[in-house]
Amino acid sequence: MASHYPSFRSSVPWLILSLEVVFITLFYFFSSLDGAPQSNISYPAFQDVNHMVIFGFGFFLVFLRRYGFSSTGFNLLLVVLGVQCSVLAEDLLVLLCQRASEGGLKRITKATVSMTAVVISTGAVLGKANPVQLILMTIVEIIVFHGSRWMSSIFLQVSDSVGMMHVHLFGAYFGLAVSSHFSEPSPRAEKNRSTPKSELLSMLGTLFLWVFWPSFNSVLAVDNKNKAIYNTYFALAASAVTAFLLSVLTTKDGRFQMAHIHSAVLAGGVAVGHAAPSIEYPWIAMILGLLASGITILGSYCLQRCLNPALKIHDTSGVHFTFGLPAVLGALAQVLLLVIQNWTDFPRLGNLVVIHVGAFCLTISVALLMGFITGLILNLKLLKVIPVSKYFEDQFYWE
Repeated sequence: MASHYPSFRSSVPWLILSLEVVFITLFYFFSSLDGAPQSNISYPAFQDVNHMVIFGFGFFLVFLRRYGFSSTGFNLLLVVLGVQCSVLAEDLLVLLCQRASEGGLKRITKATVSMTAVVISTGAVLGKANPVQLILMTIVEIIVFHGSRWMSSIFLQVSDSVGMMHVHLFGAYFGLAVSSHFSEPSPRAEKNRSTPKSELLSMLGTLFLWVFWPSFNSVLAVDNKNKAIYNTYFALAASAVTAFLLSVLTTKDGRFQMAHIHSAVLAGGVAVGHAAPSIEYPWIAMILGLLASGITILGSYCLQRCLNPALKIHDTSGVHFTFGLPAVLGALAQVLLLVIQNWTDFPRLGNLVVIHVGAFCLTISVALLMGFITGLILNLKLLKVIPVSKYFEDQFYWE
């Protein structure tokens, strides 16, 4: 039987083709590897990050019962378009700031790390935004994220590696702001639910993210890469243990709940990302992982039952409590560690606190403001908003 759903043939292919022509033209004129220094990033390290973004997040979002094709397929499309846009945006910043050019492997690694913000934001509007909206959101978000990093670097003198670790914070709050403009589905909608099979596939993505997260936190670190790997692993281990513990304690029948494990085991990696290279003792990273996992599980109850309904925000994959709140904890923990490490040097201490708190506030403010504006643009009639009755359904786009 022929589908009566509207076809995107008149918009999606031409949008993709137009973007690719623009990217190729810009690469021809503005992007070159001539004279670039040898990168200090190895190919295996880049490969780990690439696995996370393509495979890990691709399957991490496959928890909706009728949206598996779209979750993995659109993730790949957005990543490959976004990485090209990110490299060009980074080259533009290098040109404007008159900085030295970086090696090709480092540029593409930074671009892939930047795409984490987009795939996190995609989770907030998963199943509700069509491909045209997702592609436009990707382009806008990548450009705005690089602009936010540029402002932190120029005005607050934040190091590039620290600014890049705001990627979880930016992605979560940008996605929430965009999601506020999409209609909330019915609480009884069957398509907005998971099945044991979809939860298992989603858990596969979680396992890949868990395994490769130490590489993600250490790949752009200038110094103490091994320390970053070490601290990230123990933070992840503590958050995984806490996830199983709290899952049993918070369910009515005392059984493990896959939704808790799916999100909370990653919280430690998010929380320790800011300070992983500078933490001296693994027990500090473990405490961060424990707190982050607790915030994720307990926050899911508070946000889903209190805050989100009051603000009329439907966060499909729970990016706020999976990435947003642990990232806030990590940013605050970094400031606290700076205070402890430099408490005898008051002039320098005040400067450091202002810089890092300012960068944290700037990231959230830019993400919320530009996410809100992007959500307004994406809901213009020209972009073919999906009716609520067709949310969370592959059949709208796939054979």
